[in-house]
Amino acid sequence: MSSDAPSTPPRLRVASLRNTGPTPVHLEPGPDDRARIAAELGAETLRKLRFKGELRPLGKYGWRLEAELGATAVQSCIVTLEPVTTRIDTTVVREYLPASRIAQPDPGSETEMPEDDSVEELGEEIDIEGAMIESLSLALPTYPRKDGVELGDAQFAAEGIAPMTDEDSKPFAGLAGLREKMQDKDREG
Repeated sequence: MSSDAPSTPPRLRVASLRNTGPTPVHLEPGPDDRARIAAELGAETLRKLRFKGELRPLGKYGWRLEAELGATAVQSCIVTLEPVTTRIDTTVVREYLPASRIAQPDPGSETEMPEDDSVEELGEEIDIEGAMIESLSLALPTYPRKDGVELGDAQFAAEGIAPMTDEDSKPFAGLAGLREKMQDKDREG
């Protein structure tokens, strides 16, 4: 990763972090790394990507990462395939705790996804680049679309067969029409 500003290694060894204060975090990938990350995320390009904040100790047992993610991504429009540029500016918060401090479900029990998805198990290293890429992936539009472009109706059927429409798939729509015909018949008779 290259940048004019001082850069943090993509992974930080927990044993080398200061317990007395914050550790600055700054990743600003160069063109080759941005191209690799864009390919990994299915984007055309990443014009800019910056991840800056700090990693603070959480008492004796864990770490809290707070950083600002800034990116300019270019993706293909899902309708026209033309380039769509998206600017992302978001705050990222992660807590890294030992497994013993993370609530674990009982084996074999049914559980729902935890509401707080910002807690991760603490290992020997904290993957700063991984947190940046994951946060960027979550912030990118899933279905990018150029302004003013609408996804039209798509109809598929074999030649000579009328394609099924949304109205055809509504089972009670036909009953309403039948009811109206019967009411008209009663009025006439």
